Amino acid sequence: MQPRLLDGKVALVTGSSSGVGAGSALVFARHGAKVMVTGRNPKGCEDTVRRIQAAGGEAAHHLCDVTKGREVEDLVKAVVERWGKLDCAFNIAGIPGPLKYTHEQTEEDWDVMIGTNLKGIWLCMKFELLQMLAQGGGAIVNGSSAASFVAVPKSAPYTAAKHGVAGLTKAAALEYARKNIRVNCLALGITRTPMTDELFRNHPDTKAFLTAYSAFGRLAEPSEIGEAAVWMCSDLASFMTGSVVPVDGGQTATGRGKWS
Repeated sequence: MQPRLLDGKVALVTGSSSGVGAGSALVFARHGAKVMVTGRNPKGCEDTVRRIQAAGGEAAHHLCDVTKGREVEDLVKAVVERWGKLDCAFNIAGIPGPLKYTHEQTEEDWDVMIGTNLKGIWLCMKFELLQMLAQGGGAIVNGSSAASFVAVPKSAPYTAAKHGVAGLTKAAALEYARKNIRVNCLALGITRTPMTDELFRNHPDTKAFLTAYSAFGRLAEPSEIGEAAVWMCSDLASFMTGSVVPVDGGQTATGRGKWS
């Protein structure tokens, strides 16, 4: 029987109305955490909560746009009002960018990508850290991608945002280690989600191309990402902070850097 690594803990999983966030929220609950589900899609959030409850877990949901500071502040308050604390957070809300060369990207493309994938992570960390400082500790895992390590041509804003998440993680880890707060980062590979399914529908040749970057020859499942995040939030990772860890099926180890 799989050990429950988060018994008695309270967890926040952003972007959990679908995709990696939803799959991860289920894993956090399976490990014993009370989970706050959040996103911008009310139906998706409700569905994730129902799935957790059907499996015997405890969860609630609170709608939030992570690019808006007041909404993120209210989200963290909602967690504490319901369960009295916030032990761990997995900040996984994010969006893919348009596939364009750098000179073709618009200012709006840049603002949307940086706003969600970088500013959104910073805002979540800001208010999670405030709560964890008040209560005496906690653990944060930021969701990024293999683009924290390698460049993705035709995705300059996305690559810049993901590199930025790695930098934010390292800076915060150093600032709060003596406050009993650990901050780490998961660098995801290509994962099977509704978002990637849509990408593959719009670009049929993309699935085989991207799958080739996995040493396993397949995409990750959301639950596999969730298991890694749970471990990083658990006491088993008590000496781990400031780490940017690839969970990418070997994508950044294959030496295949010739994206095109």
